[in-house]
Amino acid sequence: MAEKTTKRNTRYGAQKKPTQPKSHWFRNTVLRVFVAGTFLLFCFLGYLDSSVREQFEGKRWAIPAHVFASPVELYTGQNLTAEKFAELVQRLNYRQDSQLQVEGSYTKKGQQYIIKTRAFDFWDGHEPSRIVSVDFNESAIASVMDFSEGKEIAIVRLDPVQIGSFYPAIKEDRILIKLEECPDILIKGLLASEDRNFYNHIGISFRGIARAIFANFQAGGLVQGGSTITQQLAKNFYLTPERSLKRKIQEVFMALILEFRYSKNEILEAYLNEIYLGQDGASSIHGFGLASEFYFGTALKDLNLEQTATLVALVRGPSQYDPRRYPQRAVERRNLVLDEMANEEYITVEQANLAKQKPLVILPRSHTAKNRYPGFLDLIKRQLKQEYREEDLTSDGLRIFTTLDTQVQDTLEQTVSKQLSQMEKSSSAKNLEAAVVVTRRDSGEIAALVSAREESASGFNRALDAVRPIGSLMKPVVYLTALQYPNKYTISTRVSDSDISVNLPNGTTWSPKNYDHREHGNVSLLTALAKSYNLATVRIGLEIGVARTAKTLKEMGITREVDIYPSLLLGASSLTPIEVTQMYQTLAGDGFLTPLRGIRAVVADGGKQLQSYPYVVRQAVDPSATYIVNTMLQEVMHQGTGHSAYDNFPKDYGLIGKTGTTNDAKDSWFAGYTGDYLSVVWLGRDDNKPIGLTGATGALPVWIDLMKQISKQPVTLIPPDNITTAWVDMGNGLLANKACRNAKELPYLPGSAPTSYSTCGQAVIDQDKSWFDNLFTE
Repeated sequence: MAEKTTKRNTRYGAQKKPTQPKSHWFRNTVLRVFVAGTFLLFCFLGYLDSSVREQFEGKRWAIPAHVFASPVELYTGQNLTAEKFAELVQRLNYRQDSQLQVEGSYTKKGQQYIIKTRAFDFWDGHEPSRIVSVDFNESAIASVMDFSEGKEIAIVRLDPVQIGSFYPAIKEDRILIKLEECPDILIKGLLASEDRNFYNHIGISFRGIARAIFANFQAGGLVQGGSTITQQLAKNFYLTPERSLKRKIQEVFMALILEFRYSKNEILEAYLNEIYLGQDGASSIHGFGLASEFYFGTALKDLNLEQTATLVALVRGPSQYDPRRYPQRAVERRNLVLDEMANEEYITVEQANLAKQKPLVILPRSHTAKNRYPGFLDLIKRQLKQEYREEDLTSDGLRIFTTLDTQVQDTLEQTVSKQLSQMEKSSSAKNLEAAVVVTRRDSGEIAALVSAREESASGFNRALDAVRPIGSLMKPVVYLTALQYPNKYTISTRVSDSDISVNLPNGTTWSPKNYDHREHGNVSLLTALAKSYNLATVRIGLEIGVARTAKTLKEMGITREVDIYPSLLLGASSLTPIEVTQMYQTLAGDGFLTPLRGIRAVVADGGKQLQSYPYVVRQAVDPSATYIVNTMLQEVMHQGTGHSAYDNFPKDYGLIGKTGTTNDAKDSWFAGYTGDYLSVVWLGRDDNKPIGLTGATGALPVWIDLMKQISKQPVTLIPPDNITTAWVDMGNGLLANKACRNAKELPYLPGSAPTSYSTCGQAVIDQDKSWFDNLFTE
């Protein structure tokens, strides 16, 4: 008989299934939350671990490119005064120290400087540190001696001035150091002051955390962190400086990950390079390497005990203990660090007490101008961007060696500011702006560049971007083109300076005028250029062809397209000051084109040379014709529109130059050179209104004031082998005896000199026929 299943009934119906106790529900909920939380924690730790490894093992820091000026080379006979040398060592942050204890120090005895130079890695080799004595006379270096051996040294190269940096978006700067290069006393100072148990803990200090919790509880907020060196690295390297519990938890976990993944020495080395130690304008000072340079002007390895303790003191608060703003606080914190080092027996009590008695000696400047010369640095950055990506340029720690001469640059800036202020006071000119480019005549290296009247801030770069009509600066190109056809034109060929009208393709007529609105009859090419006669120049240019003149302009280094109109002959086409400089550099190079350059070399952070910019030269125009044009431009300075220069220079200085003035006197130009420098000056207004100044009254005074300060070499023109000279009567262009009143010795290409002689010459011949036989001289 099958067993029947019976139902147990109650008064209220069927019996209910027993319910689960509440404690079991709570336990399961907690378990689920725990599992989910553990999963999320492991995901979070995995994310932190990935972030830590990616940053720590990859490219840890974006290191800006550092830009250096041309190094100063000291040698006997150099035109450098003791006063200028004093300015130089100050700019290089050399400090006066009679004991010469560290590199970058000097002592002075009358006109003698004894200096301990800094070792420096240049693009072409290593320059070791040495002690040298430099003796000066009134105008130059009298001798350069090896102080230790008492022997004369041919040349000494000082470390170059840093003139700028190219920063990434986050403006952080640092000088990377390796742990083995770090002074042992710095490590001991950090351990004594910041983390005594560094080599024993797991990344966090429970004792420190407990102390911080107690302090925070008493203060009623977050006032102390109890951080280890590892935690400080995690905060600086990965996190924001905010004070919050969330950030503190991240810091702790990251510190544990760092300790798990990397050795103590790797962590300490990263800390030494990452720690924030101050602010230099808009740029953050990170790491002890840069902080040493920023506060003391010397390498980390050369710091003494009290200086090292001062840097360690900054770790607790670079703003609070800034030695420039709060020297008393800095000294108190420094002395506490020294006491802690003595307590840990890293130094003796006597050493600590002696160091505490030393004064706080900090570089007397709170901000180093990282981009002191924005116009020149703009030029450098444009050149580099042709070969480097922006991120490489601003984050790979490149070292860029340039051609800038800081003394010439400073002189240029002072001269422009002074001259423009004087012009505005003494004339109707107002709101004047300026652009000036200075090159070394022999190499085309840019020694200085001004892109604005006030060069202290970046902005529109007039030297590179102000495209303005060049006026009579074009005339030497016209005459250079003509002289390449000696069967038609020579230096003494007569040409009519009379009114001329030119019918243009559009049906209009162009009728140029001379600046003085006068005609001057038949004049020689020499006189036409020296006096800057427009009418004679136009006649010459039209006969040889405007297109040929434009071709010569291109051969001289101008790549900009110009309109082939007759007005080109008088400089109606517009160029920038840097382009004009390139054009005149070819004249200064005797017809050989030398591309202007502002960079000498680019070196990677590890010392490998990436790019060099060698001296390049090629023949562009006929050297003989160029020599004759240069001779004519010397006459511009003696008898023509540039004659006022000789109020400041010796009469035999051989100055070469040309003034330029545009219509309505909107632009004032001067381009000229001495034996050592070429300078192009432009003055005008940004709104293109007239300034009421000609090339002779505006740009020329600036040029004269500058060149009399920087130039030390007169011009010595060396004629090519095929140049001959002859004495010519300037009144008619015929051969003459040098005794004739208007006679002048002029250069000619072979077979192009006059063959007839003037009346003055005939009178002398009748008396003495021998002079004619010696008329031509090689």
